[in-house]
Amino acid sequence: MVTLHTDGSVSVKDDGRGTDTRVDEHGQVVKKPVMATKDLRFFDLPEAERLPDGHPRRGMSVVAALSEWLIHTNRRLNGSWSQRYEHGVPVTDLQPVEADGTTGTCVRFLPDEALRSRWSLTAGDLARWSEHWPDLTVRLDDQRDGEDRSRR
Repeated sequence: MVTLHTDGSVSVKDDGRGTDTRVDEHGQVVKKPVMATKDLRFFDLPEAERLPDGHPRRGMSVVAALSEWLIHTNRRLNGSWSQRYEHGVPVTDLQPVEADGTTGTCVRFLPDEALRSRWSLTAGDLARWSEHWPDLTVRLDDQRDGEDRSRR
C-alpha cells in the first residue's frame, strides 16, 4: 500500500515478515541497518539491477538520505519497533510499538524539499512501475486532496 499524505510525505507498507530484528546477547533489540547503510548487493557493482526507469538500484539508505525525515516501523511475530531518521541518520533508538496482530514493514518519509518541488508522484507513475513486477499487487491511497482515491 502506497499512501500519499497531505503533508507531502509518502508511506509504503507491506504485509511481509518485517525487517530482521533480533535481541542481542545484552538483551538489546537490534535490527538489520537497512536505512542507514549501503545495500552492498547494489552499490559499486557494474551489473547491479536496474530499476524500471533505468536508474541503478541502490537500496533504502538512499531514500533515507534524500528525505527530510523517515520513520521505519517494523512489525514481526516477536515484537514491533519504530525508528526515526533525519537525512539518513538515525535520531532515535528502536522504540517499541504496540502489537496489532500484523507483520510487515512501513516506511514513511518526507522527500527533501528540492525533490518535492521538482516532481509529484501520480497513480500513473505507480501503475507503470508496478507493471515490472507482475506478482506484486500495489494499491495507492492518495490523500493529498482530502479524498480517499484508492486505486489498484
